[in-house]
Amino acid sequence: MFASTKTMLQKAQREHYAVPHFNINNLEILQGVVQAAVKLKSPVILSTSEGALQYAGMEYLLALAKTAAQTNKISIALHLDHGRDLNIIRKAIAFGYSSVMIDASQEEFERNVMLTRKVVQLAHRQGISVEAELGTIGGAEDTVSSRHILYTDPDKAKEFVARTGCDFLAIAIGTSHGAYKFAGKAQSPARLRLDILKEIRRKVNIPLVLHGASGVPPALVKEAEKYGADLPGVQGVPDNQVKRAIRLGICKINTDTDLRLAFDAAVRKAIATKPKDFDPRHILGSARAAIQHIAEQRIRLGGSGGKG
Repeated sequence: MFASTKTMLQKAQREHYAVPHFNINNLEILQGVVQAAVKLKSPVILSTSEGALQYAGMEYLLALAKTAAQTNKISIALHLDHGRDLNIIRKAIAFGYSSVMIDASQEEFERNVMLTRKVVQLAHRQGISVEAELGTIGGAEDTVSSRHILYTDPDKAKEFVARTGCDFLAIAIGTSHGAYKFAGKAQSPARLRLDILKEIRRKVNIPLVLHGASGVPPALVKEAEKYGADLPGVQGVPDNQVKRAIRLGICKINTDTDLRLAFDAAVRKAIATKPKDFDPRHILGSARAAIQHIAEQRIRLGGSGGKG
C-alpha cells in the first residue's frame, strides 16, 4: 500500500538529496502535491497534522492518500506530523500509516526520551517508523507553537537516538513554523545554524529532518496581498540555506506554509477576478494548480526528482 518512510529517507541519506514532505488538509492540496511528484518522478511524503485530522478526519484523509498511492507509480508514504496525543498516534499506527511523529520536544529531556521510546515500541511492533524531535522549533502553525527556538545539542542528539531507537530525527537549527521566520531579523540575512547541523550529522547516523523550512516566496506573498491578504513582515528560509542543509545531511524537508500561501493567493484571485463565477470547481481548481506549481519548486529544491 504505502511506501516505507524509513526506506525513502535512508536512500535519500545515501544519495544526498531530501524527500519532500507536504502537509495535506483536503482533496485539492493532495492532488496538487501528487501531480507535482508524478510529473517529476519524485517520492513524496503526504503528512497529516493533528489539526488537519480535526478538520477533515483521519478516515477521509487516509482514503484520499490510499487512492493516491494505489493509482500512481511513484513511492508515496503517509506520515503523522507533530503527534502529541498518544491516542491519535495509536490510531495512525492501527490505520497503517507509513510513519508517525512523536513530538515531545517541549518536555524535559528525560520525559522526551521516555515518551519517544514508548511510541517507538508501539510503532515498531507494526513495522511503522518513528520520527522524534529534539530541540524546539519556534513560530506557530496548526496546533504547534513555541515562542522560542532551543537549538538541538549534538551530544544530546546522540544520546537521544541511542536511548529511544527513533528512525529519524527533527532538529532545531534556526527554522521556525509559519510565515514569520527569523522575526526581527529582516535587515540581516536569514541564516541557519549549519555548524550545529554539521556536528549533529557527525554524531548521529539516522536521517535528519528539517521542519519550518518553507521559503515564503515574495512573489507569492505579493500575489496574495494584491487580492486582499494582510501579511506584513513575512519571511521564509532562503533556498541557498536549504540546499546547504541538504548537502550537510538533511534528508526530509517539511513544507506547509508555502502550500497555504499558494492556496490562499489562488482562491483570492479567482474570486476577485471572476466575481460572477461561483463554481467551486473553478475556484478550487485554480488553487490545486497553484499547489502543484509550488510543490514542483520544492521538489526541485530538494533534488528528489527522478528518485520516485
